[in-house]
Amino acid sequence: MSPITRSALGWGSLYCLLALLPIGWLLLSPPAPRSWLGETAVLLGALALSIMALQALVSGRHAWFAHPVGFDNVLQFHRQVGIGALFLVIAHPVALFIAHPSLLHFVDPRDETLRALMLMALLGASVILIISSLWRKRFGLSYERWRLMHGGLALFIVFGGLGHALMAQRYTEGIVTSAGLALLILLPASLVLETRLLRPWRMRRHPWRVVNTTLERGDTTTLTLESTGAHRFAFQPGQFLWITLGDTPWSLQQHPFSLSSSAANSGRITFSAKRLGDFTRQLPNVTTNTLAFIEGPFGAFTPRSNNSSGLVMIAGGIGITPFMSMLYTFRDQQDRQPIWLIYANPTWQEATFRDTLDDLAKHLNLTLIHVISDPHDGWEGEVGYVDQSLLARSLPQDTGQRDYFICGPDPMMDSAEQGLIAQGVAPTNIFSDRFDIV
Repeated sequence: MSPITRSALGWGSLYCLLALLPIGWLLLSPPAPRSWLGETAVLLGALALSIMALQALVSGRHAWFAHPVGFDNVLQFHRQVGIGALFLVIAHPVALFIAHPSLLHFVDPRDETLRALMLMALLGASVILIISSLWRKRFGLSYERWRLMHGGLALFIVFGGLGHALMAQRYTEGIVTSAGLALLILLPASLVLETRLLRPWRMRRHPWRVVNTTLERGDTTTLTLESTGAHRFAFQPGQFLWITLGDTPWSLQQHPFSLSSSAANSGRITFSAKRLGDFTRQLPNVTTNTLAFIEGPFGAFTPRSNNSSGLVMIAGGIGITPFMSMLYTFRDQQDRQPIWLIYANPTWQEATFRDTLDDLAKHLNLTLIHVISDPHDGWEGEVGYVDQSLLARSLPQDTGQRDYFICGPDPMMDSAEQGLIAQGVAPTNIFSDRFDIV
């Protein structure tokens, strides 16, 4: 069992325990049962409330929570659990009304208008929260606006849901039971304060500044940052950071980028980004001495050093950035392990770091394989896409000890993963970094 799998099982078990803890607390003093479906419906609502509160823990980028699993995996878990919570929110009233139709008066505005409107608002907010997260770009929501809406809706659902549970007094009758439930729900939800207020307060004491802005091939910009004091940013090659540009760390404008510089230099760092969204389109205009605040590092997309069996890197487009950090670091550490880099791009002009890679190949035991899907006249390299046949002719036979790292667009990553597994590579030796996380 790989270390990541072992960590995922451990943290997953802890999460399940925390999610079920409020239900366990309520069951310590259960009321007289009405019907099995009715009681199940009530507990489904309690589970939905617990999961929504825990979302602040899962998505809060806490270094102590599930750090070895990798933040991209944690975020995927956050998304899937959020969808599950929505189904629980919907199942709670549906099952309850089926079991006890007389309770329909709870949503009748002619009975108690404020209560009915609040319950409908909670259900509507849950639906909007999930739909806006899954299809943010389709709805044309900027990341900053979505982030504000996402946080506001989540807090409304948690506090409103807790108020509903306490006022319904089913399983929550008595000051001890009510206070215990409120504590179990509000403790994880309060981590939002740490993420949004306390963490920027700490970051403001360690500002960085932009010392260089470089325009690269493929419509890509590289920013170089330097610490303004004695502080450093220790990281491992392949990890990423969250960065805020401007005079204050209290900003909705905070975005994740893979580090593209050597981990051997912690006082000066770089990241590179392709012009794909509102924020990245502005990067070429960032001037020197612009202040920056960074949070991290994050991610478990990190290779082993001096692996005699070697390392395979498969990059698509701007997915090359974490591999640049790895290659720079291996060069500075004089790591001579065999490396195969498959670098896929639509055209030769979009191969962002092709010249730098040629230079790095002089200092490393690096086999560089360019793949172009739309080649120009005279192109003599690989043509097409990263699939099983390309992997079979480009890579040596797997030894069972070699690691495979993949980063790029989802279709390329899916194809590469399937191709490697078809070649007999163990899934536990394949590490994927799906960088489209916001």
